[in-house]
Amino acid sequence: MSTDLPSSAGGLDPGRLWAGGLATAVVAGLIAVAGILVARGLFDVAVLAPKGEGLWGNANTATYALSAGACALAATALLQLLAASTPGFGRFFTWIMLLLTVVATALPLSLDVEQSSMIATAVINYVIGIAILTILNGVARSAGHVTRGQSR
Repeated sequence: MSTDLPSSAGGLDPGRLWAGGLATAVVAGLIAVAGILVARGLFDVAVLAPKGEGLWGNANTATYALSAGACALAATALLQLLAASTPGFGRFFTWIMLLLTVVATALPLSLDVEQSSMIATAVINYVIGIAILTILNGVARSAGHVTRGQSR
């Protein structure tokens, strides 16, 4: 993953960053919906349906999709915060997002549910995390201000 992002927050256009963040939230939510439809519809595997009230209880598709979108917006805020305060912010953003994706992928594997449910939920979480990471890295690159002598 490239971390060739603008070197400072002064290089980011907040309007473009947040427009991209909102679009990323829509993509993340749609990935959740698509993943649930594939898992439940094609493979007859329950996603986020623990026996009883587990960590996520009986979360439904809308809740999962909205949560994925909220994660994308939180990642956008993190990206803006890091850009405003941290040199080489792209590298830190990438590492933080990769580690959060590992946590989101591993978390369902610790639930007391059928193995197929654990794996399906872990895969969906992984795809959502990687999508948010890669899309927002691209958004940050394109949200950089063009200075004289540079082109996009």
